[in-house]
Amino acid sequence: MAKLERLAVKAKEAARMLSLSVQDFLFLVEQGALPPPIRLGKHTLWVVAEIEAVLTGSKIEPEAFVV
Repeated sequence: MAKLERLAVKAKEAARMLSLSVQDFLFLVEQGALPPPIRLGKHTLWVVAEIEAVLTGSKIEPEAFVV
């Protein structure tokens, strides 16, 4: 069976992707240096493609990912 890729992750996983503590990650989000989260029901999640764009230095266009 093929492994499914996650489209969005919680703060802990997003911080891990960037090798940051959760506290530092949330601070950078608050300051606008990192992408803001999306809300999915009661969950606060970060779009993986946006986190990956930070890592590669590329810019993701808003219409490239539609929730």
